[in-house]
Amino acid sequence: MPQLTLAFNDEADTLLSENPFALLIGMLLDQQIPMERAFLAPHRLATRLNGPLTPATIVSYDQEALTDLFRITPALHRFPKAMAERVHLLAQALNEQYDGDTTQIWADVTDAKELRSRLENLPGFGVQKAQIFLALLAKQCDITPGGWTDAAGVYSDNEFRSIADVTDEASLAHVRAFKQAAKKAR
Repeated sequence: MPQLTLAFNDEADTLLSENPFALLIGMLLDQQIPMERAFLAPHRLATRLNGPLTPATIVSYDQEALTDLFRITPALHRFPKAMAERVHLLAQALNEQYDGDTTQIWADVTDAKELRSRLENLPGFGVQKAQIFLALLAKQCDITPGGWTDAAGVYSDNEFRSIADVTDEASLAHVRAFKQAAKKAR
C-alpha cells in the first residue's frame, strides 16, 4: 500500500500503510474522538502488545487484559472497554472468516458491492463506516473494485468529507470544516 498520512505520526502512518489490520482498527476506532487519534491508536496498541499487531495476537488476549492495554495512559479511545471489545470481536471475525488475513476481505473481490457487504458484516462496521473505508481503500490504496464509486456513495466524491480524503494537514482541516458545517446544518 502507498504511504498514508492519517495519524500525523511517522511511525503510526508507516504501520497503517504496511499493516491492513492496523488500518482496519483505525477505521473501527474512528468515532467520538478526533480522526488522527483514532488512527494513531493502532500504533500505540502495537507498542503495548507482547507480539505483532495481528488478529491472532489480539485474540490471544482475554477481554480484560486487552481492555487494560486500551486504558493505559494515554487511553486508546475515550471508551476503552467498549472499543477493546470491538477490536477483539473484529480480530475474532478476521481469524474465523479470513484466516487472520485482513487483505482477504478485498483480495478476490471484483465487485465493490460485495466488498461493502463484507465490510458491513464486520463487527463495529455499519453502512457508513463501510462506505468510508471503501472510499479510503479506493482513493488512497489503489483498491478499486468495479462500481466502487456507487458502493462508497457520497464518500467517493471530491468533497473533503471523511478520513478517506485526508492526505495532509490542509485536507484534515477541510474535512473538519465540512463536518462542522454539516453538524451546524442539522
